[in-house]
Amino acid sequence: MPLGLQFQIEGPVAGVDEAGRGPLAGPVVAAAVILDPARPVAGLADSKKLSAARREELASAICRSATAWSVAWADPAEIDALNILQATMLAMRRALLGLTVVPAAVLVDGNRLPNLRFGQLLVHGEAIVGGDDKVAAISAASIIAKTTRDRIMRDIDQLYPAYEFARHKGYGTAAHRLRLQQHGPCEHHRRSFAPVRMAM
Repeated sequence: MPLGLQFQIEGPVAGVDEAGRGPLAGPVVAAAVILDPARPVAGLADSKKLSAARREELASAICRSATAWSVAWADPAEIDALNILQATMLAMRRALLGLTVVPAAVLVDGNRLPNLRFGQLLVHGEAIVGGDDKVAAISAASIIAKTTRDRIMRDIDQLYPAYEFARHKGYGTAAHRLRLQQHGPCEHHRRSFAPVRMAM
């Protein structure tokens, strides 16, 4: 039984995590993963503790071995319209809706749960602080979310090379803030975030 789980579950458990709440640009990405107990993936951990190369290796293994997985996001316009917390919850709900298997329970990294009512079905959920380092399914979701978001930012970098998105992935590094001051925001920047607003 995963740490923090206080109820008995009959059926598959989905782990959910996000990547990209803090950056000044790009989407917030969420993933949902239902692991197959018969096909465990060795080496799962919080994505932030893994090298980029190791994350990519594990992401491939997760996609091959998991019972089901899904990834979704909310774009900068949605983040600006809703706020980053609500946009994150929306991305998580979209990821859950993308699963091909209906989970009996959902374990989410952090202290908030997305809306887990799907029509007449209310799925049991638990928010687990530090879950990406405690629960294998959440670790898997964190890896899928992070690798997907990094790929999206590399693609955006091809369209807007002046900002060096492939280098900093949209986070508010000194280099990114300098480019933001020099060029102003592009369509992928989050205008509700103060450093972007100031550069407009």
